[in-house]
Amino acid sequence: MGLKPDHWIRRMALEHGMIEPFVEKQVREGVISYGLSSYGYDLRVADEFKVFTDVYGAVVDPKGFAPNSFVDFKTDVCVVPPNSFALARSIEYFRIPRNVLTICLGKSTYARTGIVVNVTPFEPGWEGYVTLEISNTTPLPAKVYANEGLCQVLFFEGDEPCEITYADRKGKYQGQTGVTPPRL
Repeated sequence: MGLKPDHWIRRMALEHGMIEPFVEKQVREGVISYGLSSYGYDLRVADEFKVFTDVYGAVVDPKGFAPNSFVDFKTDVCVVPPNSFALARSIEYFRIPRNVLTICLGKSTYARTGIVVNVTPFEPGWEGYVTLEISNTTPLPAKVYANEGLCQVLFFEGDEPCEITYADRKGKYQGQTGVTPPRL
């Protein structure tokens, strides 16, 4: 299994629709960078956010997440409250081949301001918009900019395709189209 370089990512995106829309070069002027990089792809965060709120005194439960635990926003700049988090989605739609696994890491620009991005791996055969978890670890409100880079996806190609993909298992997040809260 090996980390895949830019020319492999470009070919897979353009010939096989692995990333749509696909930005063929790194865009950096006046924005937090996004697009193709040397060994990955910096995805952009869309303008749809679900910001966590404790107004209703809900308990955070991954088996029964209360929908009223979030306030929905459509905005160019999302302010994440201190010591809280928001969910968002990628602008890009991903289709992961059955012999590829991805790991997604937060961008250093956000990490240096106390914003941590957590995304689970994109499993072989998974497709959809990526739901992104954005944690503000600081005691101050923190801004996240829509339509700009948020995290980098690294692609690892296996020596052979896996036996059972996420699609084969009918994974619960397969084909997600919006910001998707936890499901059981």
